[in-house]
Amino acid sequence: MNNLVYLVPLFPLIGFLINGLFRKSLSKNAISIIGCGTILMSFIISVFLFFDVKANGGTVIDYFNFIDVTSFKIPFAFLVDQLSVIFLLIITGIGFLIHLYSTAYMHDEPDEHFGRYFAYLNLFVFSMLLLVLGANYVIMFIGWEGVGLCSYLLIGFWFKNNNYNHAAKKAFIMNRIGDLGFLLAIFWMLNKLDTATYAEVFDRASSSLSATDVTAITLLLFVGAIGKSAQIPLYTWLPDAMAGPTPVSALIHAATMVTAGIYMIARSNVLYSLSEVSSDVVAIVGLCTAILSATIALYQNDIKKVLAYSTVSQLGFMFLALGVGAYTTGVFHVMTHAFFKALMFLGAGSVIHAMGGEQDITKMGGLIKKLPITTWTFVIGVLAISGFPFTSGFVSKDEILLAVYAHSPVLFWFAAFAAILTAVYMFRLMFLVFFGGFRGSHEQEHHLHESPLAMTLPLIILAVLSLIGGFVQLPEIFGGHDYFNQFLAPVVPAVVHEGAGAAKAENYLLIGTIVGLLLIFVIARKLFAVKEFNASYKGFRKVLADKWYIDELYDAVIVKPLNSLAGFLKSVVEKSGIDGIVNGVGRFVNYSSRQLRLLQSGQVGNYILFMVLSIAVLFLAFWNQEIIVKFLQNIF
Repeated sequence: MNNLVYLVPLFPLIGFLINGLFRKSLSKNAISIIGCGTILMSFIISVFLFFDVKANGGTVIDYFNFIDVTSFKIPFAFLVDQLSVIFLLIITGIGFLIHLYSTAYMHDEPDEHFGRYFAYLNLFVFSMLLLVLGANYVIMFIGWEGVGLCSYLLIGFWFKNNNYNHAAKKAFIMNRIGDLGFLLAIFWMLNKLDTATYAEVFDRASSSLSATDVTAITLLLFVGAIGKSAQIPLYTWLPDAMAGPTPVSALIHAATMVTAGIYMIARSNVLYSLSEVSSDVVAIVGLCTAILSATIALYQNDIKKVLAYSTVSQLGFMFLALGVGAYTTGVFHVMTHAFFKALMFLGAGSVIHAMGGEQDITKMGGLIKKLPITTWTFVIGVLAISGFPFTSGFVSKDEILLAVYAHSPVLFWFAAFAAILTAVYMFRLMFLVFFGGFRGSHEQEHHLHESPLAMTLPLIILAVLSLIGGFVQLPEIFGGHDYFNQFLAPVVPAVVHEGAGAAKAENYLLIGTIVGLLLIFVIARKLFAVKEFNASYKGFRKVLADKWYIDELYDAVIVKPLNSLAGFLKSVVEKSGIDGIVNGVGRFVNYSSRQLRLLQSGQVGNYILFMVLSIAVLFLAFWNQEIIVKFLQNIF
């Protein structure tokens, strides 16, 4: 089965080439079949690879030497092990559902743009698959950059809107900042270890790298993860990424791009285990991001913005888990988050589709009557992300909180606070959108309807996964078993919670979750399941609604000074300096030519005069060589 690994990324690449090159001549049905079919084929092969790895363990498939120089070799090789196949299933499985959903959501696009959209989606999936399959950091970096390019193309898909173009450029530039850190980490490894292959790096790290080297490499890798996975301070691009079509938001936020940083650190767990400093930095940055973005989500009125800041917050939880050494727990939350976040983004797309493009939740309400499937699947997603007992989100968050508590009780209480905020803003969103009275226009209310099967079927599948996805890691106290941890154990060390203390903590978390969610449910229902809703905020609530003014701060401190510097360099240094020198040389040559041409007057008498004077000068120079040489020596 390992001989077919190359087909997993190859199918999406073929789909990209066909839909991209022939988008003007293919029908929408053909484009849909090609776009969805290639991802489905990759998913089927990934399933077979999963069972093969489960039975026989991981393996490396070496295809050819990508870089071959005297000091080191970088093979083009794929690593198929327990960690990579989990991500293969997430990327291709969730990716296929998003592709299927897109066939209906984007159906009103012109044929050419419809084909362009699916070509970009296929290329996005190809890049992410290359990222997780690479057997070394260089191949990972190629996929890493491909994902960044595709995010730019998809966020700015509706390129006639300049605001969307600005959002795409913002995502691209902020990702390049993080990518520089990743690239420097690779150079550092090559310099110290003469290799970037995972197995060789991890084998040589403890003996060939000093503590400073390990800390520097891991922190640089984390800089890359900060950019790609939207952590403080490079998180502001992700909410703006909502400019793209809603299925794109689901793909970026749930199954592909933002999970790349989690994968990289989980893959590099050997290095991070050698650096306590880097692990603490990862945990603290993740926790701060989780809390900050959760506070912002409390007062956002754009349905996609609420979900975007929710994604940033959940990514913070994942990094917190990685930082405290619970690598399998972080990866587990990646999987469960992919289920319920893709569900909610696609549910939001169904709402926007029914509302004629409206995204303001203050103009929604009471949609349960006209959109029952969308409503109840979205409710399941809300329950899962809020940690409702025995949903997938409950199990993964429960694991994270237990691991954090074992590491530091102080961090635990901050993480618990972030988890409470998650439930608050998600219940607020749910009640404002689906319950209470309808607050939109009569025309919007008249056109409300449930989405077609191509959109609701992915919602139903994701809702089921959001409910039962956590059972692969259900704690033993609840009659479960840590199948997920055991599967990943050969690659990623698992955190085991055993003994009476762990069981007691599980019970406390269960009771606290039930009581907390009941209180939040009752309060949120009273406040937000309403006919009229005032969306104007004052005081500290306005600060949160305006996102702590972080974007304005970046504009004032970074963007405007850089624009001013660029303007100075353009108008003064480039035009007056560089262009002035270049143009000055040209003007000098022209002026000199005009003066020298006067010598060619055509008058024979002048030519004879110049000839006689020249002879006289040469005669004097010949007879006075020593005097002339001494004169020149005195000058120079």
